[in-house]
Amino acid sequence: MSKKKKQPARPKHVPQRTCFVCRQKRDKRQLTRLVRTPEGSVVVDPTGKQNGRGAYLCDDPACWDKVLLSNGRLLNQALKTTVTAEDLAAIATHRPAEKSPEGA
Repeated sequence: MSKKKKQPARPKHVPQRTCFVCRQKRDKRQLTRLVRTPEGSVVVDPTGKQNGRGAYLCDDPACWDKVLLSNGRLLNQALKTTVTAEDLAAIATHRPAEKSPEGA
């Protein structure tokens, strides 16, 4: 009887997504998903599974600032919708904090 050779374990697949502001590819877990719901509102999707058209935004505060300072123009283009001021204000509450400098 011959023994079967054990196959080496394959590396686990890590989904990649692109930030719609800086166009950097990153692991899906490092990005925040913004979604246009079927009702037409735009919300932050922490689960990454909500129904609707989604766009990914990296956790770099500069990217968040660009989205918020564009008055939703970048989001309108990414999600093919018109973002309301209320939606933009709700999204702003999820903005990541600035990272403190190392050793400070």
